[in-house]
Amino acid sequence: MKIGSLENKAALSPTLTERKSNGAAGTASPEPSAKVELSAGALVGAGGNEAVFDAEKVRRIAEAIRDGKFEVNAEAIADKLIANAHELLTPRTGG
Repeated sequence: MKIGSLENKAALSPTLTERKSNGAAGTASPEPSAKVELSAGALVGAGGNEAVFDAEKVRRIAEAIRDGKFEVNAEAIADKLIANAHELLTPRTGG
């Protein structure tokens, strides 16, 4: 399955700046009042599991998608969805 070039996605959707400029004429955008930065601690998931970003894995998957070689394992996705739903619906005991 070939989805298309990743480079074309940017050309398809206007950026936030472009959408704002197409709005009401003559209105100036307010200056940002705060700067937000995420620390490594912000990437910690629920239950103390750390979210790890694997740039090499993302590169490999993007390349497979681009080449039309990426295969979706529907059974694995279904199993994880069921496990997540079970986790969300199971009452937690106090502690």
